[in-house]
Amino acid sequence: MKHETAIQLPCVQGTLQYLVGSGDKPVTYMYPPPPGVPQRSGRYARYTVPIYNGRALLSQFSLDRHGFLLTRHETAVTNFYDEQLVRRVYYPEVERLVQEVTGATRVVVFDHNVRCAPMAQRGENGAREPVKMAHNDYTVKSGPQRVRDLLPTQEAEALLRHRFAVINVWRPIRGPVQEAPLAVCDARTIAPQDLVATDLKYQDRTGEVYSVTFNPDHRWFYFPHMQRNEVLLLKCYDSATDGRARFTAHSAFDDPTSPPDAPARESIETRTLVFFVPERTARP
Repeated sequence: MKHETAIQLPCVQGTLQYLVGSGDKPVTYMYPPPPGVPQRSGRYARYTVPIYNGRALLSQFSLDRHGFLLTRHETAVTNFYDEQLVRRVYYPEVERLVQEVTGATRVVVFDHNVRCAPMAQRGENGAREPVKMAHNDYTVKSGPQRVRDLLPTQEAEALLRHRFAVINVWRPIRGPVQEAPLAVCDARTIAPQDLVATDLKYQDRTGEVYSVTFNPDHRWFYFPHMQRNEVLLLKCYDSATDGRARFTAHSAFDDPTSPPDAPARESIETRTLVFFVPERTARP
């Protein structure tokens, strides 16, 4: 698929929040910050951009070229707000799916979030609100660091000598999604200077993500009315530097075609470490 192909697709005019670069490293606190310290530093600006309907190009999208793809996936999970059920049933399902799609030798699910704005505002089910700013979940620094954080030292260092990726699996808890759908940016249209390392401060550690600055070359896609049996795979990090997609910006946005009484989006995102090494190397 050439970049120009997208221009001929149906699209909506969506508003995305981009970081306005200032030279200072932005910081976001994931807990109440100290007195007088803002929850988030950095200035953000809204840009209205075309967000193309990717359904006409489903067979053409590739994790290694575009950084994302949509596929169907059935699940045995009956309640995504039951954390133990998700860990026991859904994590293995996702590991099998990612391994099948990527050909990886080993996949490890290490985290998940559920999102629903009204639930988050009421403090229910551990839900968070959709993130409505352009970002990517990992950086050149934090991708490898996550492996070191989660695995024993010897095993982590052995794995880091080979290619690995971080892939998110995003699915609706209920469908169809009408409110706050997820937009994803064709990784080929993102320039290195568009990505700004940003600290995420937790009480026990500091992570790092990329905020994204505006570039008119960006090509954004979404998949309208995603159903519960559809999942979006999104590559947030790849250690390979051979030209394949490494980072994929994404953001929730307000779809101007959504009805005013559309039900709030409910979704789950699952994060995976994806290793491309022989099994005997992956398990020293």
